[in-house]
Amino acid sequence: MRLIRRGQAAGSWNTSARVPPSARARMTLALAAGKAASSASRVLRLGGGTSFPGSVARRIDPDLLQKVAAASGARKVIITGSNGKTTTCRMLAAMAQAGGLKVTQNRSGSNLVQGVFSAAVRGTDLRGRMDAQLLLLEVDEGAVRLVTPALRPDVLVITNIFRDQLDRFGELYSMASGLAAVIESLPASATVVLNGDDPLVASLAPNAVAGRLYYGIRAAGTGAQVPEHAADTIRCVTCQSELSYRAVYLSHLGDYKCPECGSARPRLDVAVTAIQTTPDAGAEIKIEAPDGVIPLHVPLAGMHNVYNAATAIAAATALALPRPQDPERAEHAMAGLRPAFGRMEQIRAGDRHVVLSFVKNPTAYNATLREVLKRPGGKHVLAAHSNTDIDGEDFSWLWDVDLEHLVPQLASLVVSGTRAEEVALRFKYAGAQTETMRVLPSRAPALDAALSATPSGESLYILAGYTPMRELRGIMQRRGWVPPSWKE
Repeated sequence: MRLIRRGQAAGSWNTSARVPPSARARMTLALAAGKAASSASRVLRLGGGTSFPGSVARRIDPDLLQKVAAASGARKVIITGSNGKTTTCRMLAAMAQAGGLKVTQNRSGSNLVQGVFSAAVRGTDLRGRMDAQLLLLEVDEGAVRLVTPALRPDVLVITNIFRDQLDRFGELYSMASGLAAVIESLPASATVVLNGDDPLVASLAPNAVAGRLYYGIRAAGTGAQVPEHAADTIRCVTCQSELSYRAVYLSHLGDYKCPECGSARPRLDVAVTAIQTTPDAGAEIKIEAPDGVIPLHVPLAGMHNVYNAATAIAAATALALPRPQDPERAEHAMAGLRPAFGRMEQIRAGDRHVVLSFVKNPTAYNATLREVLKRPGGKHVLAAHSNTDIDGEDFSWLWDVDLEHLVPQLASLVVSGTRAEEVALRFKYAGAQTETMRVLPSRAPALDAALSATPSGESLYILAGYTPMRELRGIMQRRGWVPPSWKE
């Protein structure tokens, strides 16, 4: 195992190479067209220019990413996995900026190939030069195999693997196989940062030449003894025997061991060793890293955000990011984080509150429900799911969501989206009364009905898949309740 220590870089701070003149003209044309498309998108209010400019630039020059990577001396980081990508990127960016680095990233969460190309367009000049020391990209786990060869990252981070959009990604081992191939393509100068608490992630590509850094939680007195019923990887990756857990922190993430073959969680290089919840629903944590103990306040609720913070610290360790000269500046950078858009985002809608949550698989949905159910009072809920190409056709995972825990606290319920009837059926079987449930497939009427059912001063909880979440937020943006996601 090769551990990156402060002062040692994973890769080089300046690996730039000149783009050949024969290729430069096409790159310049692609960048110019992409920047024009970005400006037009915003002027015409067609969006924030988070994906369309990349589509335009990629059509003109499919090799744009590779050329930008060659022309830039910035360190390059890719963060991928099922859950936690957007928030982890924001945490890592805050740490890097507190250390005095300029960061270019796809902050809005547009993480398919066109979104990555858009970030490249936005972060470079017409000659492909990047005025930043860190290029930080969250990349969809299905798209990472297309992005990695061109970008040649110094650090690749894999957060977790959960059952997610089976019709698009395939089952867990299919996704793991694809990620393993990406790791195996990395050179020895790169580092892969793996969640050691996830048995499948920890097992990826053991013979790859890239350096490895494992992170996770090792906090006494925290966690359950057995995985939740919807957990995914509960069998040994090596021999398929059922795993034994010393502690389970989230879904199947924890301190595990196979009683048959002896496979176990690897030694953690970066570990959360103490977790104390705080009145703001966040947590005070301590993280042991190779260069010492790091105290940190995580202002976002839930164990999943403790994992996000650990992931960010592990990535910073792999990058050997410079520590801020003023420690209070670093603490303030993290403490000032707000939820990324759609991640239990707090929105004022007149005299009511809206809590907008993006939920796309059982683990994300159940983690969100746990936080919602901690809040007092009856729950006014708008649940919205659609079957677009991005959201996926398969919704069998809804039956592994613990809606039975939510139903006893329901004060009102509206369901929406192109799969509204299926969502309504799932709530019915969870015990919701059909006579008090409203099924409104169109998003604007559904939002209005849900707000009307929410008394003044109370909260409406929106639980939505990706496309309905963006549509509902777009409605709220047009009403002046939230800024565009690209301005967040």
